[in-house]
Amino acid sequence: MIRINLLGRARPKAVRQAVPLEATLQVVFLVVALAFSGGLLAIHYWQMDKEDRALLAHIQKQRGEKARLEQLKQQVDNFEKQKAVLQQRIAVIEELQRNRTGGQQLLDAIANTVSRTDTLWLTSVARTGNGLTISGSAGSINAVANYITQLKRSGFFQQVEIKESHQDPTNKAVQIFLFSLTAQFGPPSSPGATTSTSTSAPASTSTPNSTAPGASAAPAKRPAGNI
Repeated sequence: MIRINLLGRARPKAVRQAVPLEATLQVVFLVVALAFSGGLLAIHYWQMDKEDRALLAHIQKQRGEKARLEQLKQQVDNFEKQKAVLQQRIAVIEELQRNRTGGQQLLDAIANTVSRTDTLWLTSVARTGNGLTISGSAGSINAVANYITQLKRSGFFQQVEIKESHQDPTNKAVQIFLFSLTAQFGPPSSPGATTSTSTSAPASTSTPNSTAPGASAAPAKRPAGNI
């Protein structure tokens, strides 16, 4: 575009105003402060990001450790279950072994005590471990008391206790007493126990077919006692 000067004089040039020094310093300080703050923020962000990554790595590691421990716990639980099953089987085997051991000795001891008691019959003998529950019938209460005495003096029965004893209501013709007692079976603990029972046996021999508790049982003559 063509410009025409109608005034006939030179156009004055625009004079730029000088910027004050204080304003320049303020702008410089502001820029420096912003740059310093930005640097601090960048450094803080970098540190926080580094800690965040380390924390995430630690969490991942702990999760892996937790999964490993849960697997070990599952294995331990399975071992505990197998152990409980094996212990139960061992207990059953030991119980069967205890019940089998001494069976002939138990029968001999019971036969010996019954053979020394008049008018007494046994109807059942139940064994649980070393515990016995003996049931039977007798012609009198004295026969039941005598049988309990024979059990205690034999040395094979401890903690003999009578549970019940009453007259049989179904038998009106003959007086029969039904009884039930409990005892613990076990061989004599020491030779002295056998000696003491054998020495005290003659004092209680009220029947002609009584024998010493320590002697071998040969109940060939049993007119009164029966199992």
